[in-house]
Amino acid sequence: MIGGTLTRRFTALGHQVSVANSRGPETLADLAAETGATAVWAAEVADGAEVVVVTVPEKSVPDLPAGFLKGAADGAVVIDTGNYYPQQRDSRIAAIEDGLTESEWVAQQIGHPVVKAFNGIFFQHLLEHGQPAGTPGRIALPLAGDSQADKAVVARLIDELGFDPVDAGPLSESWRQEPGRRVYGGDFDADGVRRALAEATPDRPAAHIA
Repeated sequence: MIGGTLTRRFTALGHQVSVANSRGPETLADLAAETGATAVWAAEVADGAEVVVVTVPEKSVPDLPAGFLKGAADGAVVIDTGNYYPQQRDSRIAAIEDGLTESEWVAQQIGHPVVKAFNGIFFQHLLEHGQPAGTPGRIALPLAGDSQADKAVVARLIDELGFDPVDAGPLSESWRQEPGRRVYGGDFDADGVRRALAEATPDRPAAHIA
């Protein structure tokens, strides 16, 4: 749902978008016709891309085509929108259970740094609730990563979509925006996001432990 929503929003803003899934481009024909995005095979989706969004179930990350990022533009920024749901969907991922953040694990799997963003907002809100900069109560979205340059790119995209970006620190701190934390799904403004991130505790809630 997040992938389809970002496809709709980014194309509406004038970005060139290629989109892929695990089933083949013909299954994305309706989305492509609706948005003007180009449906391609997953192995080709990053070719020439300046920004790549990985938005698949956590359990499916190891199944992404090997080397799918090789054709991306130099310095391409990779955004991870994923969430780990061991009981509901993904089964046990040992490295995450042993303390690695979800997005650190994704970065290891794909062999490329990532910025964690867009993981905690309901897709319908991402589609419909963007507002101009400076609007009181504008929803804010946290983003975490180890490259300030990469985070600056993602922050600009978040703002362009109509939300306030909030730097949540390095990827090792991205647990603060994972499922079960207060900021997740909160639709807070920037100050509220900062408070929720600061109040988070590292112990994962029982519902999110395999």
